[in-house]
Amino acid sequence: MESYRDLIRSHVDQEPPPVSTLLAPEAVLGARLRGDRDLNPDDRPDAAATPETNVRVEPETRQPLRAAAVLVGIIEHRHGPHILLTRRADHLGTHSGQVAFPGGKIEPGESAAQAAIREAEEEVGLAPAHVDVAGYLDVYETGTGFRIVPVVAFVKPGFTLTISPDEVADAFEVPLDFLMDPGNHERHSAVWRGRRREYYAMPYNGHYIWGATAGMLKNMYDRLYGD
Repeated sequence: MESYRDLIRSHVDQEPPPVSTLLAPEAVLGARLRGDRDLNPDDRPDAAATPETNVRVEPETRQPLRAAAVLVGIIEHRHGPHILLTRRADHLGTHSGQVAFPGGKIEPGESAAQAAIREAEEEVGLAPAHVDVAGYLDVYETGTGFRIVPVVAFVKPGFTLTISPDEVADAFEVPLDFLMDPGNHERHSAVWRGRRREYYAMPYNGHYIWGATAGMLKNMYDRLYGD
């Protein structure tokens, strides 16, 4: 039986797109570009309305695209692998209060993996020595103007998290089996300027995992188990 480590390593990309191409026209990335528009191919709203779920949806911006990376950290507990997630601090201007992977902007001269690992250490104190990069998912473009490289990594347990309150309100773990169960992949919607826009959500124990984070997890599921 194939282990989850072998399954993941054999279904993720071993190299990310070059950072220099991340902000290129969509056609350059081709099939490697996923995003909020996967469920809303014709939707281009530029202002937000209150969604029916009472979850705050950030307005789309007209800002230039920005390159970012996140750490999809798979903690290898003996009782089963878990994904490390955070809840962003409430005072942040973008995606405040939302569930997210540790991550942020790719600084000049950094690779996607270097950026994701650095951000994880800054946000939650995850030491790089615990992180073993396995590969990369498809680039994910958000409605707020980010092109994100999801860096998949195995995380050795035994670390102690130190949360940075300037960026993170909370950190928690979710079983990988739960996130990779299609029965937990819900499709919700919000009204934006008279249009109904759909997004993925994976509620778990009081945590509302949705939007870009849920979209990247859905991409991971498609990579591992899709036809």
